[in-house]
Amino acid sequence: MHEISVSMSFSAAHNLRGYRGKCEELHGHNWKVEAALKGRKLNALGMLEDFSTLKGVLKEVLALVDHTYLNDFEDFRKVNPTSENIASWVFKSLKERFSGGDAALSYVKVWETETNCACYSEP
Repeated sequence: MHEISVSMSFSAAHNLRGYRGKCEELHGHNWKVEAALKGRKLNALGMLEDFSTLKGVLKEVLALVDHTYLNDFEDFRKVNPTSENIASWVFKSLKERFSGGDAALSYVKVWETETNCACYSEP
């Protein structure tokens, strides 16, 4: 099995509804997002997928939330914009673009700090 990944970042503000602590207050992060594809078959050039293709699609998805207040974003009005939920949202947004080909989406990781990250994948 082959796997490739790319990473990008976005900046946004949020607060966690129902949380008791600092994160219930408005604050922001520079999130780092890593997305990976996996597959068994390489193309004629010996690539699973061109890195620039994956990076371009990830850039389009992250542009939707970059420099926003995540709590106002439609998909986070009812669920907290936690790193876990952001990872799931990015995964589902990317999955549509990478289904049916030789490379499938493997996972999405979202770091809200240099040492804390959440990962989402599906079986």
